[in-house]
Amino acid sequence: MAAANPLPLPAPGRRAGAALRLRALMGGADLSRGDRLLRAACGMAALIPLLALVFLVVPLAISAVPSVLFSGPAFLTGQVFSFGNLYAGSPSLHHGVAAPAGAQYGALPILLGTLFTSLVALLLGVPVAVGGVVLLAELPPWFQRTASLLLELLASIPSVVYGLWGIITFGPLVAKYVYPGLAATLGRVVPFFGGAVGYGQGLLTAGLILAVMIVPIIATTTRELVRMVPVHNVEGAYALGLTPFESLRTVTLPFIRGGILAAALLGWARALGETMAVLMISGNALNVYPVNIYGPVSTMAGTIAVMLDSALTDATGLALHALAELALVLLVVTFLTNLLGRLVVRRFTSTALPIGRGI
Repeated sequence: MAAANPLPLPAPGRRAGAALRLRALMGGADLSRGDRLLRAACGMAALIPLLALVFLVVPLAISAVPSVLFSGPAFLTGQVFSFGNLYAGSPSLHHGVAAPAGAQYGALPILLGTLFTSLVALLLGVPVAVGGVVLLAELPPWFQRTASLLLELLASIPSVVYGLWGIITFGPLVAKYVYPGLAATLGRVVPFFGGAVGYGQGLLTAGLILAVMIVPIIATTTRELVRMVPVHNVEGAYALGLTPFESLRTVTLPFIRGGILAAALLGWARALGETMAVLMISGNALNVYPVNIYGPVSTMAGTIAVMLDSALTDATGLALHALAELALVLLVVTFLTNLLGRLVVRRFTSTALPIGRGI
């Protein structure tokens, strides 16, 4: 009796076929000419961001070397950032580097101004963005679509428009109607919130403008994260008798908290590097610490933008090298922020979160 023919193996599905093709593409087995060209093109495309980063960092670091030799650690701890006398006097030598007479490069007030304005923006922008998106999730779809459109329009406004709006309208408005009451109430508890409120150009106003600018980034990312929450998790919470607020607190937010942290740090990175809006509304007070939260400050990006023209007139070239070092410090701060974000996200997303946690 003849043996029955074995059943044919099922043909690989779409995903299995794609995996086999990808394995062949990566392994280089029996590749056609078109596949080899595709692999080469994809490899070049993957290298472009890395090459762009190297092309950015290496020349910047090389340009900053004379300033590092001149200032040393005092660049991060010094209180005065000044190009010195660029038009008279003979250059002086310090550590073998020629510099204009009276030149000092201390970036501590600038660094603290950058961190303070971005932190104020983060503290004000994250609750508004996350809370607004969570509230929208409970509203009708037509209202959600309208709000999403407004968020996208808000993100498309140029930063110089925000700065001009802050100078003409927002700054004087809050300085006249909001800051006096804030200084009278919180100033009694926290002295940094008391004192003269100024005319609407300073640390708090810059932080508020930056908060408005980073809200669309955080809100758009959070909206996509809320859509990724499994429906059966939320329905299971409702089936257990949880109210919408309890479901939000114990199911939705724990599920997406890692993504919210990543979105917040993404917005923080945007606030750290913002230039024109902060330059126009912060007061741009170089070498000055704010006496209170309403006082003028300067930021690294704004300082580079406003002092670049003067740096180009330095015959020794050290002023331009000092700005390159300032830009390198800003780049390092941004890199550390992103690295911290990755570590925090990995920490908060490493364990599964069961339904009903926190009840």
